[in-house]
Amino acid sequence: MSNGALDPRSLSARVRRGVADRVRIDTRTLAVFRVVVGLLIVADLLLRSRNFSFYYTNDGAVPQSLAQAMSSEGAISIYHYTTDPTVIAGLFVLQGLIAVQLIVGYKTRIATILSFLLVVSLDHHNPLVLSYADTLFRLLLFWAIFLPLGERWSIDAIHADREPRAGIASVASALILAQMVVMYIVNGYHKAQDELWTSGEATPLIMGLHDTTFFLAPYLREFQTLLQIGGLTWFYMLIFSWLLFVLRGRLRMALVGMFVASHASFIVTVRIGAFPYVAIAGVMLFLQAQFWDDLKAIARFLELDLAGLEARRERLVRFARRVPDVRIGGERQRRARELGYNAALGIVVLSIVLFVALSTVPFGGLADEETVVEEQIEDRAQQLSIDQPDWSVFAPTPRTTDSYYVFPAQTADGEVVDVYNGQASVSYDRPYEGSQLQEQYGSYRERFYMNSVRRGGIQGTNDADEYLADYICASWEEEHGTELTHVNMYQVVESVDMDTVSDPEDRDRDVRPVSAHGCGDNEPTEIQPPDF
Repeated sequence: MSNGALDPRSLSARVRRGVADRVRIDTRTLAVFRVVVGLLIVADLLLRSRNFSFYYTNDGAVPQSLAQAMSSEGAISIYHYTTDPTVIAGLFVLQGLIAVQLIVGYKTRIATILSFLLVVSLDHHNPLVLSYADTLFRLLLFWAIFLPLGERWSIDAIHADREPRAGIASVASALILAQMVVMYIVNGYHKAQDELWTSGEATPLIMGLHDTTFFLAPYLREFQTLLQIGGLTWFYMLIFSWLLFVLRGRLRMALVGMFVASHASFIVTVRIGAFPYVAIAGVMLFLQAQFWDDLKAIARFLELDLAGLEARRERLVRFARRVPDVRIGGERQRRARELGYNAALGIVVLSIVLFVALSTVPFGGLADEETVVEEQIEDRAQQLSIDQPDWSVFAPTPRTTDSYYVFPAQTADGEVVDVYNGQASVSYDRPYEGSQLQEQYGSYRERFYMNSVRRGGIQGTNDADEYLADYICASWEEEHGTELTHVNMYQVVESVDMDTVSDPEDRDRDVRPVSAHGCGDNEPTEIQPPDF
C-alpha cells in the first residue's frame, strides 16, 4: 500500500470501534439501573395502593369496563381477567415481589420480562391516571429485557462464578440509549415551535402554575431572570442532546450531570410524579467506565472506609451463594433462550425499520399494503404499550392557565355542598391559598385523572365524568347518610402571565362547566352556577 492510502479494513474497524465505544453501557451502570427500576416499581405500587379501591376495583370510579374502553384494542393486561378486589390486591403483591427479585438480581431476565408485563397490565388496568413518566418507564423496561441487567452486583453474578463483562455494546444498548435521546430531541423540536420557549418565558410561567408546582417553586418565582436563563439552558440541552452519543469520557459525564441536575430540580419544584426519577435512571445509562474510575479516585482522596464496604459485600456474597441456583434445562436450552431473545430483538428492530421506511418513503403502487403493515406494527406496539408518543411535555406551548375544581351537589334535604373540596357551602373562590393549590389533589395521579374526567365531560372523549358522578352519588350517601339528587362539575381557570406568576388575585378567571348529572332517576340540572 502506498504512503497516505487508507486501508478500508482499518477504517471500517475504527468506525465499528467508535460506534461501539459510544453505545457501550458499563455493567456497573446497568446494575444501578436495575436496582433503581425495581425500587421505582415498589414505590409506585405503594403510592397507587393509597387509592386502591377508588382507582383499581369495580367499587371505585374506574371499573374494568371503563378501563378496557380507554385502552387500545387487544391491550394486554392480566387484570382484565378478574374483577375480584382480593385477586387484584394479590397481583399488586406479586408485582412487588418480582420487583424485589429484580432488585437483588435473581433470574434477572425472567424478572425483567415479568415486571414489564405486570407494569403494562397495571397501566392498562387504569389508563386514566397515566402520564409520560409511565410511558418512558415502560419503554426503558422493554429495552432492558434485552440487556444483561444481572451481570454485576446480583445473585445471578455470584451464581455465574466468573469475571463479569466490563461493558455491553449491542443493538439493545444502542436502542435504550437512543430512547432517551429521541425523547429529548423530539421534545426540544416541539418546544422550538413556540416563542415562549425560545425567549425563555416558558419556565417562569410554568413556575406560576400553583396547581402543579410546590416546595421551592414559590421562592424561585421571585427570580424570573434566573428562571428564564434556566429555561433557555434546558431548551438548548434538549436540542443538542445528541451530544450524549458523540461525547465520551468526562465531557459526556458533564453533560449527563447537567441532565441529572435539571431533572432533580423538577423533583423539588414541579409535582409531576415519577418522571424526573425515571428520566434520571435513563440518562445515567450514558455513564461509562470513566465515571466509576473517578468515583474510586474520589473515595481514595476522601479516605473513605472501603474496607468496611468490602466486608459488607462479602457478607452479601455469602448470602447470595445460599440462594438456590435453579436452572431450567442445560446448555442447549440456554442457547435456545439466547437465540429466542436475539430473534425477538431482531423482530423489534425490523419492525422499527419497516415502520419508519413505510412512513417516510413512498412505494408506488403499494399504498394499501404499506398502510396494512404500518397499522399491524402500530397495533402490536399499542397492545404492549411500547408505541412512541409525541413527547410533547409542556410543548409546544406550555400551559399558561391555573385551575381548580368545584363540584356543587344538591342533597335530598335541599342543601347544596361542594363534594369535591369537602366544603359545606359552594364557593368559586380558590379552595387553597397561593401555592397550596396543588393540595387539591391527593396525589399527582389524581391530577391526570381529573384531566381525563374533564376531557370526558367537555370533549366527550370518554365516560369518566359519568362514572365519577355515579361514584359520588353512591359513596356520599354511604359516608354521610344523606342522599344526593344532583351533581355538577365545574373547572375554574385562571390566566397566568409574567405579571401574575406570584399574584393569583390579579388573574382573570373563567368558569367552565365540565358536566351535569342526576343521581338515580333524576334528570341533570344546573346547581348554583357562578355569578361571574
